[in-house]
Order: sequence, then C-alpha cells, then structure tokens
Amino acid sequence: MTRSSHGKRTSRKINPRPLVILTGLSGSGKGSVLNTFEDLGFYCVDNMPVALIPPFAELYDEGRGQIERAALLVDAREGRQIQELPEVYRKLRAQNSATLVFIEASDAVLRRRFNETRRPHPLAGGRTIREGIREERRQMAPIRKLADVVIDTTRFNVHELRQFIIDRFQNPGRRPLLVSVVSFGFRYGIPADADLVFDVRFLPNPHFVPRLRPFTGKDPRVARYIRSFPQTGEFLRRIESLLGYLIPHYIREGKSYLTVALGCTGGRHRSVALAEVIRRGVQQKGYATKVVHRDIDKSPS
Repeated sequence: MTRSSHGKRTSRKINPRPLVILTGLSGSGKGSVLNTFEDLGFYCVDNMPVALIPPFAELYDEGRGQIERAALLVDAREGRQIQELPEVYRKLRAQNSATLVFIEASDAVLRRRFNETRRPHPLAGGRTIREGIREERRQMAPIRKLADVVIDTTRFNVHELRQFIIDRFQNPGRRPLLVSVVSFGFRYGIPADADLVFDVRFLPNPHFVPRLRPFTGKDPRVARYIRSFPQTGEFLRRIESLLGYLIPHYIREGKSYLTVALGCTGGRHRSVALAEVIRRGVQQKGYATKVVHRDIDKSPS
C-alpha cells in the first residue's frame, strides 16, 4: 500500500526490479538522493529527458542491459518538457512499473541554500530567488500530487537524508520516519521546529537536590532519582502509547521527520533523562532516532 502526499491510497505490488523516478524542487537535495541510490546499487541517470523515460522503461521491463534497479532524475533543467511528466508517469503507473519520489524543502531553507552556494535559481531568470521558488512550486504542483513518496528535506542534514533513503529503499515496503527527541529548557524558549511538545516540569526537580544539582539527566544518579517517582512511570507509559498511535498515522500522511520535544525549567535534568528513555523506546520499535539535548551545557543558575 502506498500513499501520495494528498492521501490517495493505491494498492501496489512491490516490484522486484524497481524503477524510481526522482524529481522535486531545485535546491532540495535531489543530487544527494540520487547519489545515495547509486550507492545502493541503482543504475542512475541524472537529468533524464522526459521523452526518453518511456523507451527506457520498456527496455528495462524487458530485462535488457542486465539492469536490476534504476533511478532516473528529472527536474526543472528539462524546461517546459517537465510538464509532460505527469502523463508519462500515469502510463507507467498503470503498468505498475515505477515509483515517483518528490523531493522538497521549505522556502526559507531553499533560499538559504541558494544564497550559500551563490547559484541562480533555474526558473528565476532576472527575478529574485524567492520568485523562482514560487514559480517552480507552481509548475511542479501537478507532479507532486502524483508522487508515491514525498520527502521534505528541511530538517535533514546530509547524513540523515542518506540514512533515510537507505532505510526506505533498501527495504522494499518499509516507510521509515526519523524521530528526533529534543530536550530543552523553557527558560530558553520552545524549539521552533518541534512537532510535539511535552512539559515535564510537573516532576520533582533534581536542581533542588544539592548532591544532584551539578550533574545532568544523563548521569545514572539523576536518572534514577527522576524515575523513582510513580508519576514518571505513568508519564512514560502514556507517552509511549501516544507515540505508538501517532507515528504510523504520520507515516501514512507522508511525514518523514518528527521532532518530539520535552521541556523542563533549565533543560539539564528532567527533560534530558526522559528524552533518553523515550528515544530508546522509539528505537526499539524499529524507527530511526536521534536525541538532541539543546540546553544541557548551559550553566545552572
């Protein structure tokens, strides 16, 4: 079962010889994704003309060239011909012979990437980068609507993006989600990129225990103290149950990156200890995880 970013479900058999068509927005990381496919053993073609996709697919389906799996990158460099991709892909999908992957990122991240590389946006012409991004989104909207997989690279670094592609396409049928568990201190503000925020200030604070104050939630003594209270165990059970319910739904909606933030007063004790526990629990369920202790190194007052 696959799902487009707009929620349409279609029953698709797993193709033992997958053909992946990659496309998306300029600056979103399509080149890095294609490189990862190549590392996975895919026969890769960069800047594939849309008109050549059908004959390539026909030869590929017939098993010519001894290519076992292939990934074709098509993007704005194709010019107006990119507008023919939806019809080409509909015909391929009717034959159950391809998967369309759309790569994107937020406008702010795309602008930053273009500014850092000092490269012009391919659709900007004499206009600004912002206008070029807006025009490309408009032109690519019909293609995005057809996508089987939409990957938003906004919060991925290059290593996380690579691992995500490996997890998704090295294991056919698996739809991974990278779960980032963040601890923070409310006195320094809530993380701007948090999807789910939990306030753990209801738990007893080790800051007021002199023997524990100098340490952080990563210290076993602090962790034992926090977990010694019955409300801590009840909270962790409820969070585990909630995430177990939510994560599959996020995946079905095409989400590829989830940030779970836990906050205490200073971000050094309670939130840190619980973030470590929650990350391990999510990882044990088979999801890719990472933990970030945003404020752990700030001096306690």
